[in-house]
Amino acid sequence: MAAQAGIGAILVKDEEGKDVPIVDKQGRYVQQITDFAGIHVKNEYYSEGQAPDKSLDVQIAIKLKEENKAFKVEKYEHSYPHCWRTDKPILYYPLDSWFIKTTAMKDKLVALNKNINWKPESTGIGRFGNWLEKLVDWNLSRSRFWGTPLPIWVSEDKSEQKCIGSLAELKSEVSKSVEAGFMPERLPDDFDLHRPYVDNVILVSDKGQKMFREPDLIDVWFDSGAMPYAQWHYPFENKDIFEANFPADFIAEGVDQTRGWFFTLHAIASMLYDKVAFKNVIANGLVLDKNGNKMSKRLGNAVDPFETLAKYGPDATRWYMISNANPWDNLKFNIDGITEVQRRFFGTLHNTYSFFALYANLDSFDYADHEIALEKRTESDRWILSKLNTVIDKVGKAYEDYEPTKAARMIQDFTIDDLSNWYVRLNRKRFWRGEFNEDKKAAYQTLYTCLVNIAKLSSPIAPFYMDTLFQNLNAVTSKEGEISVHLTQFPEVNLGLIDADLEERMSLAQVTSSLVHSLRKKHTIKVRQPLSKILVPVLSAHFKEQVEMVEDLVLSEVNVKQIEFVDDESGILVKNVKPNFRKLGKEYGPRMKEVAVGINQLTAEQITMLESENALTLDLSSGKVSLTLEDVEITYQDIPGWSVASEGNVTVALDITLSDELRQEGIARDLVNRVQNMRKDMGLEVQDKIKISVESNTELINTALHENKAYICEETQALSLTFTETLSDGVLLEMDGHQLKIKIES
Repeated sequence: MAAQAGIGAILVKDEEGKDVPIVDKQGRYVQQITDFAGIHVKNEYYSEGQAPDKSLDVQIAIKLKEENKAFKVEKYEHSYPHCWRTDKPILYYPLDSWFIKTTAMKDKLVALNKNINWKPESTGIGRFGNWLEKLVDWNLSRSRFWGTPLPIWVSEDKSEQKCIGSLAELKSEVSKSVEAGFMPERLPDDFDLHRPYVDNVILVSDKGQKMFREPDLIDVWFDSGAMPYAQWHYPFENKDIFEANFPADFIAEGVDQTRGWFFTLHAIASMLYDKVAFKNVIANGLVLDKNGNKMSKRLGNAVDPFETLAKYGPDATRWYMISNANPWDNLKFNIDGITEVQRRFFGTLHNTYSFFALYANLDSFDYADHEIALEKRTESDRWILSKLNTVIDKVGKAYEDYEPTKAARMIQDFTIDDLSNWYVRLNRKRFWRGEFNEDKKAAYQTLYTCLVNIAKLSSPIAPFYMDTLFQNLNAVTSKEGEISVHLTQFPEVNLGLIDADLEERMSLAQVTSSLVHSLRKKHTIKVRQPLSKILVPVLSAHFKEQVEMVEDLVLSEVNVKQIEFVDDESGILVKNVKPNFRKLGKEYGPRMKEVAVGINQLTAEQITMLESENALTLDLSSGKVSLTLEDVEITYQDIPGWSVASEGNVTVALDITLSDELRQEGIARDLVNRVQNMRKDMGLEVQDKIKISVESNTELINTALHENKAYICEETQALSLTFTETLSDGVLLEMDGHQLKIKIES
């Protein structure tokens, strides 16, 4: 404001006649400010207990009021910079400095920046790009003692300057100075180029004057920007090594380095070599506490990284941090998140490996037999191998694009949802079977392939656990020639194993099953309780065909008798549509309200068209708008006796009405589960036969057991299921509000 008003800085003359600020470098008014000379301008600069009751600004205000020179005095809060270490207010001083005229090279710096792959792109275009567009000259010098001395010598009359570019040049100049009688001797080979030694070096100017080094140091960020050259002592040696490694493929640092390391690297490389210093860069975000506040020892919200690593391990910590947020986004660090990663991802993966190892060891599986042909494997084998290769392809591309969070999430989803919760669970019996036949070998080979590739895909993020997993697998099979996963090649995608149609219909099976399970949970209906029917709206002939191909799998998975396909003309399911305000607001801004009204007025036919074609044009007063499914949320109304749920383009309506027949079958299944648990508690083997005695109960339970007697005996390896009026030494079971006394004899 002062500069805009044409008011210059207030300066006084020091002992040498130079213009200096009215506040000295200890933060006190100079002697020329007579009434307040020697007083600190900020109370925080006094030693503890020495600060006056009234700070200097208050003293000045009082003086002005007393002299009737102040119209109004009042306190107000305003932002002011403080030292991040001491929390004391900062004072700024005008100092003489040396600059690099970067403004002369601005266009080059701006143009070369466009060749860098920034993560996120917004930092390169916005924060860094804007900094370059508004570039000022680089203030190179610093008034310090420790650091790299400024290699500039100036003559006594300030008319001549020399900038030294190498140790050899300095020695040569010192030799001239020795001849001129300014230096007693030449520099030794082990001469220390730092202060105070270099300050004693006197050179001779071209006119024969003494030349003294400028006392300042070089900005340490110049050192950081010179790192690519300094590490190889380039250009004085190692030219081949330097040229083979420059520019850097990848660097990463905090986003606060936009004006620090990122800039100095870019500026030096651009100005000296007309090149970028790095091809790819991740501008890391900050690690905040779980509430989104900056961590601070002083505030007591800092997490000790060493304690965290010691307790939870580096792999779980790394996986949590990488999978939870992009490296360039701020991370709200919550210890509970690491525990969740240990349980969900590493726990699931380890349990899957343990399951595989248990049965593979029992069968002495070592992958020595020939590879089972793809066409001889089950559909679930072909599906998981297809899914694996799709994941290999996408994860590889994510890594190459510096998107580790996408990679981690895809690996995690594949491991938990596809491999463990779907493939292994649906194929358990293939591993249990006694005969070591071709089908069982195919199951082992398939699961082994998935596990070893998960180890390879995950090793950049979880290097220790994945190396252990890889070594445990490879120790038996010796399929890999390397002793560590980190020495193997990254997995190559086998496009011949990818079956997009198979993946699509299995995904439909997973989503449909998940929706039914969620509806069961919503209405507290156990999976063991059979239900009669699912309604699935048909979006297209292809959709219906895909669902029909996995119909038996879905029905078995969710314990429902039938899937019935319905179309919009049936009128059974009524659709609701509402705007996705978050997306519409970003895209249409002030037009959002009008677009939302148009969406709320969509007809059933328009909703169907949007679902089937993922495109619909609205003709609004402000112009035409093209909608996609991402712009809306389509749901279905519940109907009496049914419950409806949707995910993406899949909707299911579950008949939750329980007939007596369904209740009876549910009771039978519940009894089978209880008997199996009792067999386990008795230490019985799978093949051991038993006899079951049941005490007579209500008509519902008695009928349920009589009608499903054959099923109960088959599932529990029971030779008989007998009923008696009273059972003196049985076990009383609680089953969904019913009590049933049974006895098992082996």
